[in-house]
Amino acid sequence: MNLVIDWGNSSLKTGWFDGTLLADTGRYESSESFLTDLRKRQPEFPHPEQVLVSSTSRSADEIRSLLTGLSSSIGVLDGQTPVPLQKDYDTPHTLGTDRVAAAVGAIALFPGQACLVFDLGTCLTADLVDHTAVFRGGLISPGLRMRFRAMHEQTARLPLVDVPEKWPDLTAKNTRHAMQSGVVNGMAFEMNGIIDAYRHDWPDLAVLVCGGDAPVFESRLKQPIFAVPELVLVGLNRILRYNVENLHADKPGTIY
Repeated sequence: MNLVIDWGNSSLKTGWFDGTLLADTGRYESSESFLTDLRKRQPEFPHPEQVLVSSTSRSADEIRSLLTGLSSSIGVLDGQTPVPLQKDYDTPHTLGTDRVAAAVGAIALFPGQACLVFDLGTCLTADLVDHTAVFRGGLISPGLRMRFRAMHEQTARLPLVDVPEKWPDLTAKNTRHAMQSGVVNGMAFEMNGIIDAYRHDWPDLAVLVCGGDAPVFESRLKQPIFAVPELVLVGLNRILRYNVENLHADKPGTIY
């Protein structure tokens, strides 16, 4: 099987694929905990044939060093990696690999259809891929917990609050609830406004939502939407297969 890894700021997420079938997923706090778990699960999950890693926080050299022994073929997604979409972006070399992978995952699931991809992680991103597989660009704004931290750190008296257990009322009755209401309702209004704006020009738009905070908002976004928690992993696997099968068919042992 092939292995793809989405290595974020706080954890790494793994996806084992048998062809296009996602066979298993995992979430780990460090590369050490992942490798320890992998050793325990062998021979259920032997060394993968191919590995592709996307990271927003680590260099390619560091990734290969930390994953030494995992596979003889470890690829690290960057701005030079061939991908099955065109980038209509002024600075394609600065385009985050997580955004690219999510966009590729969207067109893999909805070929020939324009897609709006929300990724709710450390930051909120909203990216448009058109029906011809062209990445048109998008936006980046603070994520859910970043907004809570900003209010606490940039003021003298506002406390640090967390995501409420239930959806907050607009007319909150105390400071903590008012902060929760402002952040959570504000993000929902923000995303629904983005959906409305795009659907005005793209009526058949597919809206996909992924990322760790996606479950908070899924029921509050204007339908229809598609919650795809493993969208980045699906995209990484599509990129891996694209390189192995299409670009380097004469070199099946490598993806770079």
